[in-house]
Formats: sequence, structure tokens, C-alpha cells
Amino acid sequence: MASAGSVHVHPPKVEVFDTLGRTNTDPKGFVRPVDVYEATDWGLYMARPSDHPSFDYLESWIIPSLGIRASVFHYVPRHRRDQNYYVDIGDFTRDAETWRSVDHYLDIVVRTGRDSELLDVDELLAAHTTGLLDAGTVETAIRTATAAIDGIASAGHDLDRWLASLGMPTRWR
Repeated sequence: MASAGSVHVHPPKVEVFDTLGRTNTDPKGFVRPVDVYEATDWGLYMARPSDHPSFDYLESWIIPSLGIRASVFHYVPRHRRDQNYYVDIGDFTRDAETWRSVDHYLDIVVRTGRDSELLDVDELLAAHTTGLLDAGTVETAIRTATAAIDGIASAGHDLDRWLASLGMPTRWR
């Protein structure tokens, strides 16, 4: 495990999803147009183009009750990764037509039918050590990640199957 001194410590990343304006404001403040927003009683689907050098399209399901954002990155051929889904752990809220996320550092990479891998524990601990997250938030992040990993694993490392078993059917482009 890396020490707080060897981990790049940054404040929790905040992102805004404006469904009325059909924009997504990333943690660096860049506002991007969104092709599709679809709100359900349990979450929000977003699909938008990306100007990132590694991927050209992004799809996400934000599910506040589970404390997760599940994403599919459509990587360009030379940057493909061995993953099907990338799950962010955080706090997700909705105020009328605007959704907001506060990232809690932990991430899960899901390789459907094979495994799920927890990432960035060192970042979570460094954020706590430097005072960016309080102990209660750290505990919630750990409990949320543990529940997600357990659920995904119990569904054969199939994120969509797990979510469907909870009454949250997902669809992707």
C-alpha cells in the first residue's frame, strides 16, 4: 500500500448532470453536451461523446440508492482496456433536473463473468489522512464498495444481472 505522501491527493471530484440543459460538467469544469439523459425512479442514464484521447464515447448509470455510477467507456482501438464496466463509489444527489456526484475515490473494474477488482484504496486513505474526507464518509465508501462487489460477484461478476435482480434494469448503447 502506498503512503499518503506517494499518492496524488486531490479533493473529491464533483460532477454535475444538467438534464434540462442536456450538459455534463466534469470535475475540471468542462461542460460537455449530452446525447441522451433518461431518468428512472431509481437512477439516471447518460450517454455522450467524449474528447478524451483514450475513449470517444461514455455511457453511465447513476444509482443514488446504491452509491454508484456504473460506466462503459468506448475506448478507441489503441487504448482498449480489459474491462466491461467501471464503477465509481460516491454520493449522488438529485435536485429537480440537476444531478450531482461527489466521488469517494474507490472504483471497481468489472470484467463480466470473470472478476471484479477494487481500485484506489490508497487514494481513499490518503484523502482521509489529509483531512479531505471524514471517518464517516470513508466508512460509508468502504461499505458501499463492499456491498457492490459482493452483489456483482454473487451475480457471476455480471453488473447488469446484479442491477436487474434489484429491479434496476440497465441498457447500454
